[in-house]
Amino acid sequence: MKNLKQVFYAPNQLTLLRLVFIPFVILSIVVGQYGTAFVLVLIAGVSDVLDGVLARRLGQQTTLGSYLDPIADKLLLTSSFVVLGLERHIPLWLVILVLSRDIIILTTALVMILTTPLRPPRPSIYGKLNTHAQVATVLLTLLTLLDSNGTLRWLQQGMVYATATLTVVSGLHYAFTTAERLRNMERSP
Repeated sequence: MKNLKQVFYAPNQLTLLRLVFIPFVILSIVVGQYGTAFVLVLIAGVSDVLDGVLARRLGQQTTLGSYLDPIADKLLLTSSFVVLGLERHIPLWLVILVLSRDIIILTTALVMILTTPLRPPRPSIYGKLNTHAQVATVLLTLLTLLDSNGTLRWLQQGMVYATATLTVVSGLHYAFTTAERLRNMERSP
């Protein structure tokens, strides 16, 4: 019963709100309501920051929140990337790169959980920067769809390449960190 009460904590409610936004973000993009999609993604981004601050300040850091928060972030970003890629608003090669990295990391984490006493590492600075770059790419893409001036288009294109670079860097960092942890585990008596 105690764990059920965690659902009603303010930080977890904000995280659940992000999950509720996902179909509305997708639908808004598909029907060309880019302003609505932009506002929803922006609110989701602000709620992500706010739920972390609230969890720390209110002492409401929960196991549920520690799992739900990254899931909500990843589902919102992944679905946004997929629909923007399918609609040809961001390059499909970037969608494939981002999805491939996420699938590899998720598969590796699952194998580690099932076959070793190790748990996946906490997100690194590279992973966090990658997430911020992905959010910026989605927001800038939606802005360029609202007003395609040269500066916005230039910023959006720059963010596409920054996201690609950070996706590769964070993926390699995760791979090397995980390999090192597994080597150290094998060396331990």
